[in-house]
Amino acid sequence: MPLVQNLHKFIYLLFGLIILISCNSKLEEVYKRKKNNINNNWLYLENNTKDVNDAIKDNSWVEINLPHSWNSLDATDLEPGYRRSASWYKKTLEVPLVNSESMYSLYFEGVNIVSEVFLNGKKVGGHIGGYIGFDVDITKAIKSGINEVLVRVDNGYNPEIIPSQKSDFFIFGGITRDVWLQEVPRKHLSNLKITTPEVSVKNATLKATVNINNSNSSSKEKIKATLIDSEGNIIEEGIFETNNSKFEINFSSIKNPKLWDVKSPYLYTLKLFLLNNNKVVDEIKERLGFRWFEFKENGPFYLNGERLLLRGTHRHEEHAGVGAAMTNKQHRKDMESIKEMGANFVRLAHYPQDPEVYKACDELGILVWDEIPWCRGGVGNDVWKTNTKNQLKEMISQNFNHPSIIIWSLGNEMYWLPDFEGGDNTEKMNAFLTELNDISHELDPSRKTAIRKYYDGANIVDVFSPSIWSGWYSGSYKSYKKAVDTYKKEYKHFLHAEYGGSSHVGRHTENPITGEGQIKPDGWEEAVIQTKVKNIAKIGDWSENYIVDLFDWHLRISELDSTFVGNIQWAFKDFGTPLRPENAIPYMNQKGLVDRNGIPKDAYYVFKSYWSDVPFTYIESSTWTERQGPKNKPRTISVYSNCDVVSFYHNDQFLGDKKRDISKFPASGLTWDVKFKKGKNKLVAIGKTSSGAKVENVLNVNYRFTKNGVAKKLKLSSKKLENGNYLVTAIAFDKNDLRCLDYEKKIYFQCLQGGELLKNQGTPTGSQIIEMANGKASIEVIPNKSNNPIKVVVLNQSFKGTYLTIKN
Repeated sequence: MPLVQNLHKFIYLLFGLIILISCNSKLEEVYKRKKNNINNNWLYLENNTKDVNDAIKDNSWVEINLPHSWNSLDATDLEPGYRRSASWYKKTLEVPLVNSESMYSLYFEGVNIVSEVFLNGKKVGGHIGGYIGFDVDITKAIKSGINEVLVRVDNGYNPEIIPSQKSDFFIFGGITRDVWLQEVPRKHLSNLKITTPEVSVKNATLKATVNINNSNSSSKEKIKATLIDSEGNIIEEGIFETNNSKFEINFSSIKNPKLWDVKSPYLYTLKLFLLNNNKVVDEIKERLGFRWFEFKENGPFYLNGERLLLRGTHRHEEHAGVGAAMTNKQHRKDMESIKEMGANFVRLAHYPQDPEVYKACDELGILVWDEIPWCRGGVGNDVWKTNTKNQLKEMISQNFNHPSIIIWSLGNEMYWLPDFEGGDNTEKMNAFLTELNDISHELDPSRKTAIRKYYDGANIVDVFSPSIWSGWYSGSYKSYKKAVDTYKKEYKHFLHAEYGGSSHVGRHTENPITGEGQIKPDGWEEAVIQTKVKNIAKIGDWSENYIVDLFDWHLRISELDSTFVGNIQWAFKDFGTPLRPENAIPYMNQKGLVDRNGIPKDAYYVFKSYWSDVPFTYIESSTWTERQGPKNKPRTISVYSNCDVVSFYHNDQFLGDKKRDISKFPASGLTWDVKFKKGKNKLVAIGKTSSGAKVENVLNVNYRFTKNGVAKKLKLSSKKLENGNYLVTAIAFDKNDLRCLDYEKKIYFQCLQGGELLKNQGTPTGSQIIEMANGKASIEVIPNKSNNPIKVVVLNQSFKGTYLTIKN
């Protein structure tokens, strides 16, 4: 009997497949829309004229490719301020034959911050707001043959456009994202919005709306809708009719949907075909995911019916050497690194980001807090309000279909430092915030709204984050649990955004500030009275090992709290800011887990030890290879690992196995006291998983029993790199030629001949002015083609010049 039943099922499926194939065979594709990237071969003019004809006549154009920003380097150079003005971009666009049945447009993914677009001398459009994409219809201006595109871009001071100029990040000017030439049929589909009103493990519904542009209202239109899984199988299919220009597509019973989850982000594709006499006249598609979520009142977060601790970080959109003009490959690498660390949540701060970022989050399984750039500045005038509401509407409209997004954020620290008189008035602030909240829920009832650090508006939005910087701007990091417990009760939906502190790569100390905010003796002297540190951000040493301890404590608290929604570390990568010229790397916010080039700091591995499923071990620290201390003084070595058991060796001597236990601090109990030998010491940590896999980390440390004296000189050395450049390193020494591991003063590099410094990068090896880390600092030097010797000098107020000649 089962055989007969299976045979009947097979015949039924086969018959259905034959019908489907015969139906599809009748659909003839008569038009295929085109979308071509036009990033290459542009010209750039640094001239703020408003007259397009003056710009065309100027002879100062230079060749560039997009993305591009004129602030890529000047934002982080040593001259205070950065260029806030207008520039022009120009491109020759060749269109062999303009199709009279087509509509043409230019799509800009992001132009910062105000733009005007011209084609063949005529203004065809523009946009206000630098972080949202926009279309410019060029159908009436385009011609067969050669076309000339000009774009005026202005990032000048304008308080009527968010973000506020008082924000703690640079507003990079330029065409900072991709540009596309699009061609669609005159009658075409647009504005596809997909929702999944009901989702469960057993069943899901899908509802989509789409517009038909230039439709004849007297004719009935048909759309064929096909839902396809990731393997290319057709899951649902149907033909829908209407005599309106807006279509509604419904699939009411999708059986056993594969859910989108942070560990298995399954994506479907919805394809829509606009039909005319069984001919396909247009086609669009969007990916989607089936998932549902809930913030429990005064409790945790749930995804697809299961409790999920939100393990988050923040991302600013910039990178060393290019600023905000990042390539898609660079965007993707950032998101992959975030996922590799084990994060499942990212707050895009403080503005919507490149389309590649949302695509990556959908594919990698990273939940998203998307945010309009209402950052500081208070509430503004009517023009400001209109611009701000438009940016919210555009953000929601453009990013609507991404399953990764669960929160639309309406702002950050909005009340602070008002740009308009009375802009911090609570009544005015709340009235406008309420308006934004209503707009968000009207456009998208399925997602939550949020703000951070505007307490008077906490009850207006769905999710709120107060400001908690335990152990950095106030208090000690061991007070974190008390703060969390307090706010969980106070706010129905509390999600903690922003915590952490700054760290300077390579800076370490034998006596980091404790969790109680105290400085302990470093071992050279007898016990001393501990020093209380009130504001570690201002008084602390910015050492990597203090930040490691701070994050370790925060993560321990959050991972052990079953009723906590989760938290979002600030920030994933070091980023530029005009407000911090005196930092260890000037104009850099150094709170990143990776540097501005994306290279991990020690803190990255702390997060990885709590969050990642890929086995690893990391001995703290790969940048702490020169140490000192009294003979026979034990030093506690921490190993960060996600393995069940770690074995530790010192100079091939086995110091024991330890089981990982996240209730223990620090390093989940993976610590060993080591009595270093004079000279070379080899440390080995071998992690073992429950499945028997082993991972190993080796660290060589040079240790001495003599404490260095006062720094008396700087010495320079060089090493040739694989890219052909030279890494020039300065080290501070005392009178006995001992490296001064406590020397932290700023030094200044110059290249006098034979090449140039890789400068203004905002990185540990790309900054001509930089604080030393344990008496050491380096910079990369790019040789020129002269083959002359390279001459480099390093100096500061104490040392009037040390020179190095490199034979090139």
